[in-house]
Amino acid sequence: MSWEKELEELRRREALAEKMGGEEKVARQHGRGKMDARARLTALVDEGSFREIGKIAGKGHYDENGDLEGVTPAPFLFGKANIDGRPIVATADDFTIRGGAADAGIARKMVQAEMMAHELKLPIVRMIDGTGGGGSVKTLEQIGATYIPAVPGWGDVVENLETVPVVALALGPTAGLGAARAVASHYSIMVKGLSQIFAAGPAVVEAMGGSYEGTDKEALGGSAIHTRNGVIDEEVLNEASAFAHARAFLSYLPAHTGELAPRFDASDPADRREERLLDLVPRDPKTVYSMRRALEMVFDLDSVFEMGRNWGRAAITAFARLEGRVVAVLASDPSYLGGSWDAKTSEKVERFVKLADRFHLPIVHLVDNPGFMIGREAEEAGTIRYGVQAMNAVYKARVPLASVVLRRAYGIAGSAMSNAERFQYRFCWPSGDWGSLPIAGGLEVAYKAELEAAEDSAAELEAIKARLDKVTSPFRSAERFNVEDIIDPRDTRPLLCEFAQLAWRKLETA
Repeated sequence: MSWEKELEELRRREALAEKMGGEEKVARQHGRGKMDARARLTALVDEGSFREIGKIAGKGHYDENGDLEGVTPAPFLFGKANIDGRPIVATADDFTIRGGAADAGIARKMVQAEMMAHELKLPIVRMIDGTGGGGSVKTLEQIGATYIPAVPGWGDVVENLETVPVVALALGPTAGLGAARAVASHYSIMVKGLSQIFAAGPAVVEAMGGSYEGTDKEALGGSAIHTRNGVIDEEVLNEASAFAHARAFLSYLPAHTGELAPRFDASDPADRREERLLDLVPRDPKTVYSMRRALEMVFDLDSVFEMGRNWGRAAITAFARLEGRVVAVLASDPSYLGGSWDAKTSEKVERFVKLADRFHLPIVHLVDNPGFMIGREAEEAGTIRYGVQAMNAVYKARVPLASVVLRRAYGIAGSAMSNAERFQYRFCWPSGDWGSLPIAGGLEVAYKAELEAAEDSAAELEAIKARLDKVTSPFRSAERFNVEDIIDPRDTRPLLCEFAQLAWRKLETA
């Protein structure tokens, strides 16, 4: 006897699930300029690779005879898929069903998706669109009681952060648990004008007596806010760009912490020497230059993938490749605050170093750091605490690290370039300038008596500066082996390729 009747019911239920919230609500979703959940899954992953799990889960509607009349699908979709041929767990909230709220769905689906990721050691991509929370005020009336909040499966979210790459794409208004899921990731993205993130939306804020500048969701929690305060890493212009960024991020990482990142074939020769590096750093110490140009010239062509460009801007954090081998890149940005680490920059550095260490990526640090940010605002922001936490992350990291001092390395922040208790794989350019503090910052104080006694204090000051210029020459440091090697800037790429080869040799045999 055939089971065709049951298979017909299965196909019917699957067809009902594909309708999502219904034609009208799907059209409304598209009318807002947003893709629906199923279209997003198709656009994110390799063509034809998505295999949905729990497709027919939802709430069935039955007639008086117990026969199925319709189905409201669960507003959360997930399954196994591939990105660039590598398996992942792909998930998407369905905003067309109760605005993506979890109280319209089945909590176990979301829990199972997170479990699948760390138990099978697969990266997970969350496409978040809605609250994803425990319910509305109306839900309480339906239950007949209130409850102490709890998030089913949050332990699995935490476990994933420790074991597999986690990417979160906020693709619409995202509040409460949805916002928390966006933040609990290694790489997060918002779409400008389309995504908003908040603990609670405008109506709730106003009802609770809160205020903010503006009247809409964008003013409360748009990408201009959260990609500049460090809540979210990336701001993109459309959903297609969000998918492209997610795919690119995953290409630099291993599938889980128990393996190493893939190596790509490299056509860029290791011995490439860029003439433009020779005059990159200006002789005038007050003149800025583009550190991003240095990255483009040193690492494999078109391999630099920057994260978090709009926040913690005194440091650049990026992935790149050297002869096809992935490295995590930390670099000063002298065009912002002179490269001084403020509180947000230090927070960004700490997070990035921990990410690199967790996924076994060697670190390359390009240094031009005049120190931690100083002044009243810096003190109020707790800069020294965040700075020390960044330094602690560098010292705790177990992956190989190479540093290149392009110009300044001053004070405690300058000493955070690497772990001085380990072998220093370090190179310095002839433009190097370092010490416990900048000479200009303490000269008048240190030589106060001599300057006051001099007939011509201005001339005496210049004479002192001339003497100290010779003492502060990087070659004096090299004489004492306080720096390991001063190099021709054009040799930076060949030497870093050598480092990457040795670093990956160590990682592969660990």
